[in-house]
Amino acid sequence: MENWWIFLVIGAIIVVALTLLTLSVRARKTRDEVRARTAPQTTTHPPQPPSTPTPPATEGTITEPEVSGESKPALEPKVATAPEPEVETPAPAAGRLVRLRARLARSGSPLGSTLLRILSRDQLSEDDWEEIEESLLVADVGTAPAMELVDRLREEVRVQGVSDLGAVRQLLREELIRLVDPTLDRSLALEPDASAAEGAPATILMVGVNGTGKTTTVGKLARVLVAEGKKPLLGAADTFRAAAAEQLTTWGRRVGVETVRSDREGADPASVAFDAVDRGAAQGADVVLVDTAGRLQNKADLMAELSKIQRAASRKGPVNEVLLVLDATTGQNGLVQARVFAEAVDITGVVLTKLDGTAKGGIVIAVQREMGVPVKLVGLGEGPDDLAPFEVEPFVDGILGED
Repeated sequence: MENWWIFLVIGAIIVVALTLLTLSVRARKTRDEVRARTAPQTTTHPPQPPSTPTPPATEGTITEPEVSGESKPALEPKVATAPEPEVETPAPAAGRLVRLRARLARSGSPLGSTLLRILSRDQLSEDDWEEIEESLLVADVGTAPAMELVDRLREEVRVQGVSDLGAVRQLLREELIRLVDPTLDRSLALEPDASAAEGAPATILMVGVNGTGKTTTVGKLARVLVAEGKKPLLGAADTFRAAAAEQLTTWGRRVGVETVRSDREGADPASVAFDAVDRGAAQGADVVLVDTAGRLQNKADLMAELSKIQRAASRKGPVNEVLLVLDATTGQNGLVQARVFAEAVDITGVVLTKLDGTAKGGIVIAVQREMGVPVKLVGLGEGPDDLAPFEVEPFVDGILGED
């Protein structure tokens, strides 16, 4: 029994081995149970293609039976389309200047109130007359018209001796009306020339420096024509300014008027002008309004481009009107622009924009004297129907302030 400890070690080893074996079996059993609980349920059926759930049939609804072994064609995706904008009805053009007289008064009232205040004095000194002349010059009336008006007022005051405010106002009103000249023909030529091809529309070319509101004015003039029962068509020949064609198209769409434009930026503007007149003749349009670019590299480029556009637009007949759009707030700088454009094309009339707020009413007199053509339209605000046919008496009453 001397080796009894050997048997003791062997027994301990056997006990440890049995314990480890038991623990291993239990651990394996536990893992199998966990896997059995977490494993996904599967079937022996072959996999089916995914299908769109069919809504339950309702009364009056016919459902197609399922066809086994065939896949249904994919449904076409529904593309949401924006609703067509509602076509607007522009306000009547007749009498707009009368209705917008208050806005004009905000522009010209400093001139009117200053003149009335000075002329109402009991005795007018030489300094008073100089103040009157200076007020006219500040109001952009121009040197020659200002001196002419002062001389006429001097004579009338000397002869009549007026000092009553009502009489002074009436005297000043009459002299301003005479200076603005109510005898000028301010109507738009909207009938095709006698020499034009049969079915050719009247054509109006709009020119002016970019930034004067030219493209906006073309859109507003389209509204004026629609309000008068005309059928206009627009030509986006300003192909140098990226947004010009889109802007004009938006204006036309609002009143149901088509715009002829090029899809390529920088396209030949003369070609666009020709296409617009040609499309107008084909569709029976009454008037084609052609917008042009106003910012070219130099004066020679401007003259050549505008002359080319005018020739292209007159293929079916002479251009009826070439309207120069001027910003009324630019004063004498606008007159410089007018001279440049007059060298390029034959201007038939002037459109004065922004004649509200900070503009000075005397620019109407100055530009008519400078250009030798009448102011035919004026813009008196930002609204779509704020372009008004020019009327002499409402204009004078506006800058004097109504009684």
